[in-house]
Amino acid sequence: MNKKIGVTLLVLIISSCVLLSAGVIIGAYLLLKAHKNYTDPLLTLRNTPAVATVTAAQQTQAAAPSDGLPPKIAKQMDEIQQQVIAIRGLHMTTDLKRDLLTPEELQDKVINDFFADYSDEDALKDSKVLSTLGLLDEGFDLKQFYLDLYSEQIAGYYDSETKDMYVIAGEGFGGMERMTYAHEFNHVLQDQNYDLENGMKLNDDYCKVDTEYCAAVSALIEGDSVSTENEWFLKHSTRQDQKDLFSFQEEYTSPVYDSAPAYMKEDFLFPYTFGLDFVQQLINQGGWAAVDAAYANPPVSTEQILHPEKYPDDRPVPVEMPDLAGMLGDDWSELDRNVMGEWYTYLVFAKGRSSQFSMDDEKSKTAAAGWGGDTYVYYATADLKEHLFAWRSTWDTSSDAGEYFDMSRDYGLARWGIPVQNSNGVISWNSTSDGIITMRRSGPDVLWVIGSSKEVVEDALTEIKDFGK
Repeated sequence: MNKKIGVTLLVLIISSCVLLSAGVIIGAYLLLKAHKNYTDPLLTLRNTPAVATVTAAQQTQAAAPSDGLPPKIAKQMDEIQQQVIAIRGLHMTTDLKRDLLTPEELQDKVINDFFADYSDEDALKDSKVLSTLGLLDEGFDLKQFYLDLYSEQIAGYYDSETKDMYVIAGEGFGGMERMTYAHEFNHVLQDQNYDLENGMKLNDDYCKVDTEYCAAVSALIEGDSVSTENEWFLKHSTRQDQKDLFSFQEEYTSPVYDSAPAYMKEDFLFPYTFGLDFVQQLINQGGWAAVDAAYANPPVSTEQILHPEKYPDDRPVPVEMPDLAGMLGDDWSELDRNVMGEWYTYLVFAKGRSSQFSMDDEKSKTAAAGWGGDTYVYYATADLKEHLFAWRSTWDTSSDAGEYFDMSRDYGLARWGIPVQNSNGVISWNSTSDGIITMRRSGPDVLWVIGSSKEVVEDALTEIKDFGK
């Protein structure tokens, strides 16, 4: 699956993320409220776009009136920057351009910047894989949904390619905007100190071939920024900031997000929720120095994010999957080859497009938890009418493989009904709406094959080591 959209998350702060942060900090705020003095915010924001540039040398100075931003807004931004620098312990190394955009301008920018090279064909291929996995309905318009979702959810972002900061120019620079700015400015510090695009390899090209790594590093980056914004709110928010955030939490609605497929809602928040837990574990062990060290030795799998105790030593096991294009014929091509990871393994089981085959949440987590490594491939004919999906996974122990295989069987029974074969580590279904399906276990390895015809599935099995007929 193309993870371009997932990579974009590292530069976005969504409104629901602010709600997540609000849930974390409101309890602590109630405890601290009686012991802290607050001042009101300075000025509401103009409804026209503005641009300001902050140099590294000006980090300890207020923005000059000639910067282009309303002076009191620029002053607030400068103050927040200094507060975030003090919390995080990182410093600016180069200039920063700050842009204020109206909601309409920000929406246009997102569409033009982030979706210009995500074609309708790319989205169709992604939706084919996701529908094969039971996560999306066949024919789901994935690109349009992403466009609608990101237009609804974005509150501001830092662009690690252009090095520009964008903050939405709403009715005022209140608690929501100030908290967003604290989060996004932390992305500036991350980028200037660790180089997100090149140093951390969070770019489209790399993330197309190693989505697990990019999902893990995105979780580190977002967990870092959520933790920073939470600490900023507890230490530096004004009384009005708190009122604004409470009001936002009570009034906020997100109809597009609420209508999203179940897996997407979970996946959209993964870097924020589990990333926060991961970073908090690092902070508990060694403070912000431990977080800084993680950028030099980043997590490489969603397994490490979900189970911080497995970081950094428990690394994924490489799993070979042969090239099946030659066997399939000239009209076939490989559309996707990547790693599913523990997180998506869980999503496949627990967050299917239908409640009929959405398995118990805790059992799904348990079944996915012994993940050791995997590789999947997806092939299709030029007209996309014929397909082959093969997914091989390896598990930490024989017991883990057994749990996963048993859950795979239960999932298959719920999705495809009574199998034609269910013995000796082989479960198979014929003539389903998804084609021919077989699930097989060989020691610590488990294989899923889903194909449009019996011949395609049988030919694939002969090519995959340890699973031949």
